[in-house]
Amino acid sequence: MVGLALEHNIQVNDGPLTTENASLLRPSDPTLPLHELRARYEQDGYLFLKHLLPREDVLEARRQYFSLLAPTGVLQEGTDPVKGIFNPTKSPDEYPGIGAGAVGNNGRPGGDKAAQFVDLAIEAHYEDWYAEKFCNHPDLVRFVAEFTGWGEHTLNFRRTLLRNNTPGTKPIGVHYDQIFLRYGEPTSVTAWVPMGDIKINGGGLTYLEDGDPVGLNIEEEFTTKAKQAGMTDEEARSAFNSNMMATGLLSESPVEFARQHGRRWLVSAYEAGDVVLHKPHTIHASTINNDPDNVIRLATDLRFCDSSKPYDKIGNLVTAFDLAGGLDVELVDLNGCALYQFAEKAEEKNV
Repeated sequence: MVGLALEHNIQVNDGPLTTENASLLRPSDPTLPLHELRARYEQDGYLFLKHLLPREDVLEARRQYFSLLAPTGVLQEGTDPVKGIFNPTKSPDEYPGIGAGAVGNNGRPGGDKAAQFVDLAIEAHYEDWYAEKFCNHPDLVRFVAEFTGWGEHTLNFRRTLLRNNTPGTKPIGVHYDQIFLRYGEPTSVTAWVPMGDIKINGGGLTYLEDGDPVGLNIEEEFTTKAKQAGMTDEEARSAFNSNMMATGLLSESPVEFARQHGRRWLVSAYEAGDVVLHKPHTIHASTINNDPDNVIRLATDLRFCDSSKPYDKIGNLVTAFDLAGGLDVELVDLNGCALYQFAEKAEEKNV
């Protein structure tokens, strides 16, 4: 296995990832027997699938995305939008990512100069080439349906998170996805889909080694203490969310977090067509985008569940006030029953 050295320039918020505190993700061939893939998923908490999607389909979606954002000046002049090369004459501060914990509540980041960029980044979530075509790619839906055994009951949440990460900007902090899906059982599957090639130092996701048990333990410990304090299930859930950082993160310091839990971070380069499936309590973060060629990192989070069983209908909302990431944290203090009824009605009307 190739070691990770300082010269690879793989960094997170609080320092570098090297052989001492990191290793490589285990890749899997999607054509392996399902029982073997399921065993890997249960053992690792993730399944790193190589070349699951047609490369050309992923790159076409990438082209559409950057063509939409091109009027903001984010791309280097004279370059093909599909390459996603950041304009070196611009400041990254003018092009903040959404949902990265950059501001409280994961709301709308940046100032006036960033407004057009952020608005278009949010608008991309509703474009047909993304919402209708890419998010429902038959190869992905088919694989998830077979892998989980959910079959025709496989539901792809309408609410997704399409993230860009320009070089040098704030990466995503330490978290697990169940934090954002509080009104459903922890049975969903997240598909993290890189929309383009991402170098090993280009801002891709990093997973905590054996991180699923850590996430489960964090939540169980908090729930136990809440119950001992006399809280109801709903009160405990709300208190857990409120106890998290305002952005829904466990930590902004991945190196220190891994050290405290005696774990390493797992990293990889990614190719267009790769997909990583992970469990609701699998702990992950992202690295800083230090791409030497100034390539903007683009990826999306797609979530699936079994529609024949109770699931988080709030997490399935798509609304104008969601801001592609603010919904999770902003709603935790509202009345859970009323909110769930609202979600059910919204779902019926396909909001």
